[in-house]
This record gives sequence, C-alpha cells and structure tokens, in this order.
Amino acid sequence: MYNKASSKAEEFINHEEILKSIEYAHQNKDNKILLKKVLEKAKLEKGLSHREAILLLLTDDEEINSSIFSLAKKIKEDHYGSRIVLFAPLYLSNYCVNGCVYCPYHSQNQNIRRKKLTQDEIKKEVIALQDMGHKRLALELGEDPINNPIEYVLESIKTIYSIKHENGQIRRANVNIAATTVENYKKLKDAGIGTYILFQETYNKKSYEELHPTGPKHNYDYHTEAMDRAMQAGIDDVGIGVLFGLETYMYEFIGLLMHAEHLEEKFGVGPHTISVPRIQPGDDIDPEDFKNQLADDIFEKIIAMIRISVPYTGMIISTRESKEVRERALELGVSQISGGSRTSVGGYAQEEKKEDNSAQFDLSDNRTLEEIVDWLIELGYIPSFCTACYREGRTGDRFMQLCKSGQILNCCQPNALMTLKEYLLDYGSDFSKKLGQKLIDEELKKIPNQRVKEKASEYIEDMEKVGKRDFRF
Repeated sequence: MYNKASSKAEEFINHEEILKSIEYAHQNKDNKILLKKVLEKAKLEKGLSHREAILLLLTDDEEINSSIFSLAKKIKEDHYGSRIVLFAPLYLSNYCVNGCVYCPYHSQNQNIRRKKLTQDEIKKEVIALQDMGHKRLALELGEDPINNPIEYVLESIKTIYSIKHENGQIRRANVNIAATTVENYKKLKDAGIGTYILFQETYNKKSYEELHPTGPKHNYDYHTEAMDRAMQAGIDDVGIGVLFGLETYMYEFIGLLMHAEHLEEKFGVGPHTISVPRIQPGDDIDPEDFKNQLADDIFEKIIAMIRISVPYTGMIISTRESKEVRERALELGVSQISGGSRTSVGGYAQEEKKEDNSAQFDLSDNRTLEEIVDWLIELGYIPSFCTACYREGRTGDRFMQLCKSGQILNCCQPNALMTLKEYLLDYGSDFSKKLGQKLIDEELKKIPNQRVKEKASEYIEDMEKVGKRDFRF
C-alpha cells in the first residue's frame, strides 16, 4: 500500500504508484464526467492529489484544457496577486566531485575553468548585485567537501549579509547546496538563510543512479530525503524542483507532487517554492543527447497544473528560459523570476571572457534587471523585491496559513509596492520611475484594507520626502 507519510525515499516517492497513476490517467483521460468532477474540486483552490493532477495533465479535451489554463490564472491571482518576486543567482564556486552527466560542472570536465570566490571577491559580486537593485540572492555551489565545505558557505553568507553599499542591502540569501546532514542544516538555519533549495533532478531512482554515476550525489535515498533533514533541523522554507528532460515529464510531474504531499503530511508545511528548469546547453552538454526533452506546450500545461495542484507554493522560472516562454509562464502560475543573471563564478563584478568559461549553462534571457522590471510593469505585474515575510518570521506554517487563507495579500501587496518604490528611487531610470509610479498609484487603490492602504501610501511618501527605506508590513 502506498504510504505517503513515510520518511523513506522509496516509500514517499513510490515507483509503482507513479506507474499506476500514469496508467490510470491514460485510461481515464477521455472520461468527461470524471474530468469535470476533478476540475470542480480544483476550483475550490485547495489543491489536487497526484492522481487527480496527472489525469488533467494528460487529457486532450479542448474544453477541459481551456478551463485548466483559466483556473491556473485565477488561482495565481487569488494567492499571489500581480506580484512577481525578483532574485539573482550568485555562483560562489564550480568545484564539484560529482559525475552528473547533464551538468558541465561534472568532475570529468577538463574544459571548464574551476573557480572559487574569495570573500573579497564575494564582496565585489554583492556590491555589483546591489548596484543593480537586487535584495534577494540564491547561492549556488558545486559539491566538493575540500573546496566548498560548510564553513566556506557559512562564512560567505556572513559576508553577504554584512555588505551595505549606498542604499543596497541583501536581505535574503537562499541557499542551493548539496544534500547534507541535520547538523549542517542547523548551521545554515542559524546563519539566517532564507529558503533551502535542492532540485531532485529526477525522481526515477534507476535513471537517477545512471545520471549520477559517481560522487556522493549518486546516493538517491540520501539526496531525496534531504528536505526531511532540513526541516528536522528547523529550516521550514524549502524549495524543490526537477530538471525536466532527464526522465518522462509524467513521471517527474507525479514525483514532484508526491514530494509536496509527503512534506505537508509529515511536517504540516509543503514546499515554499517549486522550480521548473529544463535542460539547456552548457559547455560539453547538448540537450539533444537527452531523449525526454520537453516541448513548450507541455511545459506550459505542467506549470498550470502545478499551480492548480499546489496553490500555495511559490513557482520559479529562471533565465534558462526565453522572454516568450517566461511571459507565458507568468500568466499560468510562476511567481518568482531571476533577472540580470550570470551563471559564471564571478560574473557580476566583471564580465567573463569567453576563455574563462566558468558558467554552468547558457542563458536564454540576457536582459538587464532594469529591462526585466520595465517589462513586468508594462505587462501589468508588480516587480517585487520584498523579503518581509522572512524577516518578520512569517515562514513555514505561518506563511502557509496566511497564503492558504488569502490573508497574505494584506502583507504582500503593500510590501511589493514599497520595495518597487525603493528600487525606483535608488536605481530606476526616468522612464522606469514614470512607468513604475503610475503602476504604484493604480495598485495602491486596489488594497482592500483601508488602514493598510493609508499606511502604505504614507510609507511610500516618506521614502520620497525624507529618504527613509525598508518599510514593511
């Protein structure tokens, strides 16, 4: 019997249950009565089980699919409004001892230049990111116990938080490092990290072990159970994801939802974020070598179905994807995007020369942060640099309760507008300021709580008149 409450990787990511769910979906994907019943449940905005979700994902019924996309947009609006959180990845080191066949950082790659930032170099990177206007980072490192020990990560976090350049300040550092021990997760918690991020890459154990032939990452169980250890250590905001293209999208989609179900069942808190990267070219990596590449139309439906199935989660799409793909993803459920990104080690303070070659993968969206901000505003979104929930202790179950009840809008909407105002004052061009102020004026009127609306207006006015910063609800 499938036991989603178990902490054993192969029990909560149950291979037989995934195969049975796919078979069930194929058998019933044309059952209009059943499809409509599941869709009606989805309209309650409480989420779907993995079996219900894969059923809707596999249907070709045009009427049902139209309803799925419309519902995904509505759920996104109801839970996250028009806010889009912005962040940037910061690559600290590309030393890695693993043999992952889809990543150019794999240990056998002799072409890539290995590099690890010193603390002084980290300061330069952070200042460059602050000068763009970023407040939130995602730290990225390869797995190498000699070059990238936990002590280096902790020292780097301390350095990042210590830097205040002009009006710049990194207020939240999320961390994407290899699976580690409860003790090390406690150290990350004490260091004040935001979300702990770790992608499963693939949930299929057989494929996983073949794709990770050497190195500590080869251990499927240890990697898959990482979020359990992180949450046991007190990190209550965790971010999961797969690398679409390694295994069939049906298998990965169900695995993602099973993982979310497991975390919610065991800890009462599902994933804070779900990321949806696809394989992209990088040094010696060619996506054509992988037979499970994901077409744009299926990719878009997966995003919509994740939004419907896990309404409370933040969804992330990076600059791996093109402007066009990201624009569609924003409509269907994505709530966080990167902007002005570099995937090379030390790529912000100084543009990397071609011969340096330290990047993890090629970017598809090379626009600056300012261009991204202007684009979002023109689309009617609020570019948000907010980190208030993390700093006010609204994490884990506190955040989920607010999000699931819809009350989070009373915090997030004004906070997003205030951080946009900060950005415009400190970094915006004249064009951005004019564009952004019009949006702020329009969105302030939409805040339902009159007291919050008045206070937010007062704070925004104080930013401009007396130069105050960092107001938050």
